[in-house]
Amino acid sequence: MIGGKMIKRTFDIIVSTIGLLLAVPLLAYMALRIKFDSRGPVLYRGERVGKHGRTFRIYKFRTMVVDAERLGASSTAADDPRITRCGAWLRQYKLDELPQLINVLLGDMSLVGPRPQVGWAVAQYTAEERKLLNVRPGITDEASIAFRHEAEILRGSSDPDKTYLELIAPEKIRLGLHYVEHHNLWNDIWILAKTIVCMFAEPESLSSTTSRPLPEPTHG
Repeated sequence: MIGGKMIKRTFDIIVSTIGLLLAVPLLAYMALRIKFDSRGPVLYRGERVGKHGRTFRIYKFRTMVVDAERLGASSTAADDPRITRCGAWLRQYKLDELPQLINVLLGDMSLVGPRPQVGWAVAQYTAEERKLLNVRPGITDEASIAFRHEAEILRGSSDPDKTYLELIAPEKIRLGLHYVEHHNLWNDIWILAKTIVCMFAEPESLSSTTSRPLPEPTHG
């Protein structure tokens, strides 16, 4: 197990370093687009809960207006008015997640693993669900691929956080727990390959490959 952890960490460091070096021109281009598109910083640094419950600052390109966290829900629907024009483009191709390669280098995150959640969501975990915190959170995982059009699921919701908890979180948690129990290097490489393909897939093909039907929401 210790050897497996060392191999995963070494793989993370090598791939994230190469990725950052290759992406420098693209990162610079996106930073300029964000800066000229709307007022505010280029990067968003939100607080997330990582391995063993340790909090850290996640790096993302800013896709929303300044102080968006105080203006609405944690979950973001596709029709959320807080999303900037450039942010909509970045979110479409998930390019806003690229700065998380820095989090991988820092050891806060891994390339592959359950997505890091905000504190209020982790506070609702059951004892079983807290096993998600046994590994470093990741930039991508099977749940990220299955729910890559998550914002469209939340479109039109009057309470995106509630809709997220009812429609999306249960299956994401199930996939995350499966990853925690069965992850290995080859599985990580396979998930990374699928993620890259999905980033550039047409929206129609994305919606046709969702892993399973969503449950009906509860009301109350």
